[in-house]
Amino acid sequence: MATSKDSSSKGGTSGGNTQKGSSGSGGPAKRGFAAMDENQQREIASKGGQAAHQKGTAHEFDSEEARRAGQKGGEAVSRDREHMADIGRKGGESRQSAARNNKESADDNKGGRQGGK
Repeated sequence: MATSKDSSSKGGTSGGNTQKGSSGSGGPAKRGFAAMDENQQREIASKGGQAAHQKGTAHEFDSEEARRAGQKGGEAVSRDREHMADIGRKGGESRQSAARNNKESADDNKGGRQGGK
């Protein structure tokens, strides 16, 4: 009996998995909040935030919570070894360039470049 089930599913029927409004272009059509343009979404979200603050239920970070959130973000970024290598390379290049510029300016000031005598 398993063969009859398999043969019916191979016949190209979707089995009810498609959603209404799907145009076949990679996913279902957007509805509701997702279908609104960005400015409309921003306005509605702003009103919600203002209402929460007025009601007293809005969440505000204290300094310790903000520190922990930043630490988590830093840990997540530092897992990307290639990104960290790029950062280190840029820092090394910048430091090397600054040292070179400082040496050149010091040499110019020592070098006896005096005019007139």
